[in-house]
Amino acid sequence: MTTKEQRRAQMLTRVLEGAITLGEAAVVMGMSVRHARRLKGALQREGPGGLIHGNRGRASPERTAAAEAEQIVTLYRTRYAGTNVQHFTELVDEREDIHRSVATVRRTLKAAGLASPKVRRVPKHRSRRERMAAEGMLVQIDASPFRWLGPDGPKWSLVGAIDDATSDPVGAVFREQEDAAGYMVLLRQIVEARGIPAAVYRDRHMIFEVSQRVRSTLEEDFAGARFPTQVGRLLIELGITSIAAGSPQAKGRVERQWRTQQDRLVTELRLAGVANLAEANAFLPGYLERYRARFAVPPRSEESAYVPIDAQTDLDRFFCFKYQRKVAADNTIHFAGQILQLPPTPDRVSYTHAVVDVHERLDGSIAVYHHGAQLMLVPAPADQPVLRSRGNDHRTYQKAAPGPEATAPLSWAETLRRARATRSGASTGENGRPTPHHPWRRAIQAAVAMAQTHSEGPP
Repeated sequence: MTTKEQRRAQMLTRVLEGAITLGEAAVVMGMSVRHARRLKGALQREGPGGLIHGNRGRASPERTAAAEAEQIVTLYRTRYAGTNVQHFTELVDEREDIHRSVATVRRTLKAAGLASPKVRRVPKHRSRRERMAAEGMLVQIDASPFRWLGPDGPKWSLVGAIDDATSDPVGAVFREQEDAAGYMVLLRQIVEARGIPAAVYRDRHMIFEVSQRVRSTLEEDFAGARFPTQVGRLLIELGITSIAAGSPQAKGRVERQWRTQQDRLVTELRLAGVANLAEANAFLPGYLERYRARFAVPPRSEESAYVPIDAQTDLDRFFCFKYQRKVAADNTIHFAGQILQLPPTPDRVSYTHAVVDVHERLDGSIAVYHHGAQLMLVPAPADQPVLRSRGNDHRTYQKAAPGPEATAPLSWAETLRRARATRSGASTGENGRPTPHHPWRRAIQAAVAMAQTHSEGPP
């Protein structure tokens, strides 16, 4: 008997002897008179042993069977080796028909001397930034280089984005390394699936902005501003505000996601038998759906700040690498080691000495434009090349230079107002043309501002 049960036996014995009343004994024992009466009856019938709880010494009917516990330990040591306990519990629940709580699985593994490989670090005190109120107000983008196929596999970069309001993974793509083309593919996924977000939160990688340590070009000196990179130009053309984080902790939601992905996604890829980059990218959409269902949270506002795009919009004109070339006397231009012969068009027989825009698209095809009209299209090669920004060549492309409208950040209230106006058709005038605040207008305004700057000349 425990000390508590011995004290109850003493008090109830005194009640039976008539030394105290049952009510007084109940107060001392800290129980109701009714329960004290039941214990007194058990003491009279069975003696002191009647005060011992009947389940003492019995095994729980809900206990994990020895065979099932052994199966859990075996699976954790073999097929699901390296997973954390939370993820392992979800996997065996989905795949092995073992329905146990995380606490039960952890207790079973601990009894076998197995601990979770992921140990939580002691958190540091930081002030918390509240989530954005609505989807599309802020999208955090980043890339994580890692050996996603295991310690012996290749090192790839997973370029991904999450919505700040919901932690919803709105896009992801595997790349051999973090590059501008990968971010263009990511942004195109977001625009096609959700619409144009109001702002992106990113780091200070030179993919997004030109480093101040890089010497400015003559054109930039005349303009009084640095020309954007290829991804920076794309954000301006889409009307997306680009916000640079001051530290990795500032964009902590996307940074914390990488730790989860490096734990879960590695196991998922191994179980799916993924062996190359194409298979990994094909696997991502289904995995992100399960990840979204597990970790995404509902936004505070039911409104969305994503601006939908017109189905007739040619996205290839935005999601590409843009350069400018001057046409030679024989109507040819030199680009990427090729000599491209421009054909005559109904509007113009010769383009000698004209400045044309060369678009190198993500599939490797090359399109040449003059004043918005397509002059020629070189089909994509059979083997899709790995696109890279061609040195500082993009910095001479002045049409996307930042102007006052493109660089001025909007308040979140104004962002939602314009998003609602765009979805309702208020962003177009009576003649069907975009108003000055329409997202597609910003690139035009930037080009006009740059042209005015050049026309004024240096002081």
